[in-house]
Amino acid sequence: MILRSLATALRKQDWFTVVIETLIVVFGVFLGIQLGNWNEARETQERAKDFSERLIADLRYEAWAYDYLIEYNKDVRSAARAALDSISGAAPLSDEQFVINAYRATQYKYNDRGRATYDELISTGEIGLIEDDTLRTTAITLFTTTLLDVIAEEGRNAPIREIFRRKVPAKVQAAVLRECGDRFVPTGDVDAIRGSLAYDCTLSVPEADIAAAATLLRSDEGLVEALQIRFADLETAITDLEHVNAEMVADLRDIADRED
Repeated sequence: MILRSLATALRKQDWFTVVIETLIVVFGVFLGIQLGNWNEARETQERAKDFSERLIADLRYEAWAYDYLIEYNKDVRSAARAALDSISGAAPLSDEQFVINAYRATQYKYNDRGRATYDELISTGEIGLIEDDTLRTTAITLFTTTLLDVIAEEGRNAPIREIFRRKVPAKVQAAVLRECGDRFVPTGDVDAIRGSLAYDCTLSVPEADIAAAATLLRSDEGLVEALQIRFADLETAITDLEHVNAEMVADLRDIADRED
């Protein structure tokens, strides 16, 4: 309609009408562009808010999992130290407790990662939507570090794991796993983290079987060296988890404590 009116005005050389109609067209185009920009900006803000909320939820899980890993590795370290002290005579253990601690020294923990939101942001190139510098930097640091993979790999390949599985009869291994293995920890339960491996337990197998298993373990020439390697690796792992990444850990815990 406006274009038809503008064409008529041009033919009649009605310049006032031409100017008015032209301004209306220009204003209409400008308003359309602005509305488009406003809608795009609103959609971007909504996406940024959604991604930020999802990333915070993922990092809350990661904060819990990180603390779980620290506490779990401390339990494993204590078990390795107890087994070593028993062998040296510094703090003797019964055959049952020696077998239990040797078993616990073989354990390692690797939690599933809560990185779905981060991976989506990276794959789509939208990591810049996270305007909170601390949130963005913490996620990048956490999800690009190889530390957690290295710690898990050291535990998986620890020599003590092979020695224990090679020396201890299957019957005793099954009993230790069943009665002295990892306790289930509900996701997000901070209180259940502590003592999930280091707790009092007894084995429901004959004492003679336990004694035989302990003797087989102690007779292995590589046992002390394997326990020392495990202990040293755990010392390094715990130090790295707590101190090397201290700033990231502090930020991670702050994010986990944010109100919804």
